[in-house]
Formats: sequence, structure tokens, C-alpha cells
Amino acid sequence: MGSYYINRTFFFDVHPPLGKMLIGLAGYVTGYDGTFPFMKPGDKYELHNYRGMRGFCAALGSFLPIFAYLTVRELSWSHTAALITATLILFDTGCITISQYILLDPILLFFIMAAVLSMVKFNQQRYRPFTRPWWLWLVLTGVSLAGALGVKFVGLFVILLVGLHTVWDLWELLGDLSLSLVDVSKHFLARVAGLILLPLFLYVTIFGIHFVVLNKSGPGDGFFSSAFQSRLIGNNLYNASMPEYLAYGSTITVKNLRIAGGYLHSHWHLYPEGVGARQQQVTAYLHKDYNNLWLVHRKDDNDSTAGTPDLVRHGDVIRLEHKETTRNLHGHLHEAPLTRKHFQVTGYGANGTGDTNDLWQVEVCGGRKGDPVKVLRSKVRFLHRATGCVLYSSGKTLPKWGWEQVEVTCSPYPKETPSSQWNIEDHINPKLPNISLSVLKPHFLEIFLESHIVMIRGNSGLKPKDNEMNSKPWHWPINYQGLRFSGVNDTEHRIYLLGNPVVWWMNLAGLGLYPVMAAVASVTLQRGFSLGQKRREHAAVLMGQGGLLLLGWLLHYAPFYSMGRVLYYHHYFPAMLFSSMLTGITFDVLLKSTDLLLHPPYSHWLQRLGQVALLLGVLYSFYLFHPLSYGMTGPLAHEPGSAMAGLKWMDSWEF
Repeated sequence: MGSYYINRTFFFDVHPPLGKMLIGLAGYVTGYDGTFPFMKPGDKYELHNYRGMRGFCAALGSFLPIFAYLTVRELSWSHTAALITATLILFDTGCITISQYILLDPILLFFIMAAVLSMVKFNQQRYRPFTRPWWLWLVLTGVSLAGALGVKFVGLFVILLVGLHTVWDLWELLGDLSLSLVDVSKHFLARVAGLILLPLFLYVTIFGIHFVVLNKSGPGDGFFSSAFQSRLIGNNLYNASMPEYLAYGSTITVKNLRIAGGYLHSHWHLYPEGVGARQQQVTAYLHKDYNNLWLVHRKDDNDSTAGTPDLVRHGDVIRLEHKETTRNLHGHLHEAPLTRKHFQVTGYGANGTGDTNDLWQVEVCGGRKGDPVKVLRSKVRFLHRATGCVLYSSGKTLPKWGWEQVEVTCSPYPKETPSSQWNIEDHINPKLPNISLSVLKPHFLEIFLESHIVMIRGNSGLKPKDNEMNSKPWHWPINYQGLRFSGVNDTEHRIYLLGNPVVWWMNLAGLGLYPVMAAVASVTLQRGFSLGQKRREHAAVLMGQGGLLLLGWLLHYAPFYSMGRVLYYHHYFPAMLFSSMLTGITFDVLLKSTDLLLHPPYSHWLQRLGQVALLLGVLYSFYLFHPLSYGMTGPLAHEPGSAMAGLKWMDSWEF
């Protein structure tokens, strides 16, 4: 999607824009011309200069083991724990695979780890408040938080982690009686500035740049309101002029406000036998078309064009006549084609003549009786007078008899939703003065809020398609199932996203060991057992710093259980980084506790043996599974003669 920024063409994505902007910038400065379509993984780049974008993502991914090493070293003051952590991430086939492609994930992971490292570094400066290093790490934490959220909304989880840690930090400062309330207030205001105001300013600035750069009409127009589209060069609403208020006798197009809700549309084709009444189809169509045009009439007058036109107002009862077929928008109690308990909407009558089921009451959302309907800006609902239902775009795709357009129904549920809200987009009435739509263009705050509403709706609307792989959160920690990146048969170069099994199962063991070890340490301290200085330090690291990493893992993993959208294996990678850091600390403390079993020097030998075995296990597993990241050819793993024969340790792996 970086190509859109190079071409300055507007598009829609469910994620904030920073990641795509950075990829586009990397491509631009390295000579990429923005012409490769990026249709699906595995497409050949041919002569397109993609190396700058891939190199940029790989460079950010290469910082992950470095940031993890520095973070764990600061938390535990143990080079061994930091080295174990860095090894787990450095030799993880999943982290390598996800970092070497043009994806948002390595950028997201970079900012998440940068935020955690900066937070830890800032915490280490707590005895030197308001010094330059203190301010530096506070500002870097805020910048990294803005970066994480600017790439994906998953960045909210690391913001929550930093926020909870900051609240605890301020609570500790409040209990420090050596500090005056003025000093505590200074600490509070500094954190508000660095961790709230600065990230918010940067986040809004990202969208400001996004809107300035993408100023041309493109494939994302239809997801946004008509007012939003009027600011895009090349859109039919850009610098257009039309009457400001809807009037009787006008020719209009009516656009639904849900994502991909479409334009109210009809055509000569009838509903097939067995699908409600065999009358003319009414659908929602996602593209501009002559069959989207409707005439606005009074409820009892076909000749709405005579004399000076009156404005349509909130509470008026109108008829909508399809311009091409001259049939009225019609509702009745027949069941809708796809949506249960909704009613069918059809085109009925001829030359504007129909019956009382053609009458619709206009309701301006948030308006009062007598308020006019403003083109582009008013949100309008159409209530069917005979049945009390409301005109509705379900978002469901009709079968081939409906030309795979979007179903339009009449919903018996009166609740205001985007699916039941419409706006007037095109408006033609030669008897009314035109105004330039530039005066109706939304200001920055409006388009900023609208873009977030559209992104949130788009995210929640991501449901698994037929035969599409839908990963479950419980799959992820056990490395149950990977994700095919490219290639499906033995003649293609295949890449398969799957974590190094030894690394991921060590992390799983670490997640099981940590609560036990932390509980033992806590009970031991609580009961007042005599412990040496080294053992007390280990207990403090487990319960304090280990607890922070466990919280980070939970915040980046547990929320996915409540999400109704489609989920993928790669969603676990932020949590995997926290799990790896926790594993480094847990196994380090475990191996350093060998003196509880053996006396020196045997305990020291056992500790070294455990460290070497851990390292060799990770390296050997990486040696076995590295083709998953760097490419496989020839027979599949379950076929004779495969280079990956014997490595399909779980039947759910599909390489």
C-alpha cells in the first residue's frame, strides 16, 4: 500500500497509516515508482525496485533481538538472561519470516519493543529526575507509543502497559515522603506531557500528513462519506456545484453510510420465483451508475417539477421514483431475500403511479420537524409508512440473480445504525441555485474522526470468508498452526510462517514455570525464611520485573479471545516477544538455582550445561526449520524425498 502514497491516491485500510507511509517513503527514496500492484504474496516483482522497502522492514526487524537484550539486561541485570532472550528471538523462524517481507508487522514490533525499552530505561533514571537522560527516555517512550498506535491499533495494548506502569510509578512517588506535593505534581505533569500529549500530537500529525499526501481519488473513496469524497481530486464531487438543500422534483443519488453500503439502485431485472414478490429488484451498488438516479415526489403529486420547488423537510412523506424504470421505491411484508425478519424492498408501479406502499417518511438524524435535508451532510433515514420499517443496507451480497450487488431491505428494528442511515450525494434541480461543494467540505477534525469510525467498523467487519483459514488464539502459544506465505505445490518456492518449535515450546514452558517460581519466591519471603542476598535479588526480579513482562504478554494476548473479527497466526507475535523476554529471566533464575540441588563446583557445572543445552537446542532446531523462512522447493513434507521429511511434528503444520 506504500504505492498509494507515491501516487498520492486515496485508499482504505483498517489500520492507521504510519506503517504504509514509512514503507512508501522507503520505496520512494530508493527509486520505487509505485506501479507494482501487490495483488497476492508470491507475485514476481520482475523489474520493480522493491529492495528498499524490504530492506527497511528487515532492518527494523533486526532491532528486535537487540531491544529485547537491552530490555532484559536492564530489568534483571543479568547478561545471561539477556543473552537467552536474544537467542530465542534471533533464531526464531517466525520472527525472521515476518521481518523479511514488506509487512506492517516488523514496523509494529519495532515500535512496541522501542516503547518497552524506553519505559524501562526511563524507570532506571528514577533517582535522577528531570535530568537530560530522564527527559530523553520519557520523550522516546512517548514517540514509540505514537509509532506503535500509528501502525496498528494493537499499539493500544502497549499504551495500556506503559499507562499501568506509570500509574504504579506515580503511586510510589506519592508515598515517598521525601518529595513534596509540588515535586509529585511536577512528576505527574511531566508524564502527562511526555506520555499523553506528545503521543496524541504525533498521532494526529500522522493523519494530517496522510490526508495531505493522499489527495487524489482512488479505490478507498466508496468507504467514506460523500462530504469526505468531495475533497479528493478526480472524484466527481470535487469542486462540483449543486443545490444545497433537497427539494421536490430533484434528481438524486442516495448513499448508505455503512462501510461498502453502496448507492440505492434498481434495474429492470425482477426478483426470481420464490424470493418474495416477483417485482423489480432494488439493491445497493458500490459504483457510480445511471441506475442509481431517483426522482423525489410529494406523496400525492407526480408533477413535482411545476412551479418553485419546495424543500424536503424532516417529517415529510415522499415517494422515490427510479428515473430509468419509472417504478417507485416500494416496501411490503414479504420476507427479504437474505436477511431474516427483514422485509423485501422492490420497484413497483409504472410512470410513478403505485400505491400506499410507496410512501416513505424522511427523518433527519438529530433533526427536528421542519429541518431541511442538507446535501452531503445530513444523515437521513427513510421510514416506510405502511409497515413502520426503515430502509436498510444489509451489506450481504446477493446471488448471481441479483448481479452480486448488496441486499437492500426494510428493517423492522428502529435503532439508528449506519446501515439504516443515508445521505444525498448527487443532487440535480435546475430550478434551485447551485453552491460550490467546497463550502461543504469537512474540516480536519471531522475527517479525522470519520476515518477512525470507518477503520473501527472495518476491523469489526473482518469476518472469515468461505474456506479461509481462521486461526484461534489458543493455537498460538503452542505453535499449533502456521500461515502459508507463498507457494502451495512442489514446483513453487514456498515460504511458511511458523515459529521455531523449540523456541515457542520453551516459551510455553516458561509461562508455566514462571507462576510456580514466583509463587515459591513470594511465599518464602512472606514466611521470613533466611535467604542470601543473591536469592533475594532473584526473588525481586521474578516478582517485579517478571511480573511486568507477564502483564505485557497478557495484555497483548488475552484481548484476542474477545474479538469477533477474523484472526491470524501473526497476531501473536507482539505477545511472543514478551513471552521470550519472560522465558529469558525465568530460565536464568532457574539455572542459577542449581546450588539448591548440588554443591559447588557441581552446581556451576550443571548451570553451564543447562545453558549450553538450551543454546544448542535452539540452534539445532533453527538448522532443521530454517527452510521455512528462506524457502522450500521440491516435495512437500509428507511426500517421499522431501527435504523437510520427518519435520512435520504436528499434523496441523502445512508445509
